[in-house]
Amino acid sequence: MSLQPGSHVGPYEILSAIGTGGMGEVYRAKDTKLNRDIAIGVLPALFANDTERLARFTREAQYGHRRRQRAPGARTTSSNNACLAFRSCD
Repeated sequence: MSLQPGSHVGPYEILSAIGTGGMGEVYRAKDTKLNRDIAIGVLPALFANDTERLARFTREAQYGHRRRQRAPGARTTSSNNACLAFRSCD
């Protein structure tokens, strides 16, 4: 799954790709409601039925929320990919 600059996931406007890794892709985005930069991690559709990866993704969301790193709202993309929004760290 590749999100294109200018596309939206809920209130988040995709600005650019940051990188890819074992859990999926990470994008720089703008929270259009709160007017701040965030990072969005997207779990590829390939892993949508992989219960172990979904559980790990969920744990990452819970851990980030406890550390107050997660921006409000986990979302799904138009192609049903799970994604999480985090405060930008740069």
